[in-house]
Amino acid sequence: MKLIITVFLVFCVSMAFGKEHMLKESSYKKIQQSIGKGKPYFLEVGSDTCHSCKIMGSMLYKIVQENPVYNIHFINVKKEREAASILNIMMIPTQIIYDKEGKEVYRHIGLLSEDELVQLFIRYQF
Repeated sequence: MKLIITVFLVFCVSMAFGKEHMLKESSYKKIQQSIGKGKPYFLEVGSDTCHSCKIMGSMLYKIVQENPVYNIHFINVKKEREAASILNIMMIPTQIIYDKEGKEVYRHIGLLSEDELVQLFIRYQF
């Protein structure tokens, strides 16, 4: 019986602490004020319940942890429906890159690999 309880407790603790990290949500108003301020800007548009969005969010979280100076932000379309409309989001996840002047220079729908993300950050001089 002790073994069953111990296994159950280990399982519960691993589930509680094994959760994937994701980017924190940013408000669209905050993002609008930050784009075009002399640095490139990466915008991840998705949802906290979309599987592909969670994968992207996890990869981007790791990149932000390694490169905290990168402007990488997440908008949750479930909470920011008007922003999704303004940004012309048709499907999620969608990634948008703005150059340092605030001009949209890249848009992609779907998952990107870690290698593709690294190449984008190099190409757009993050």
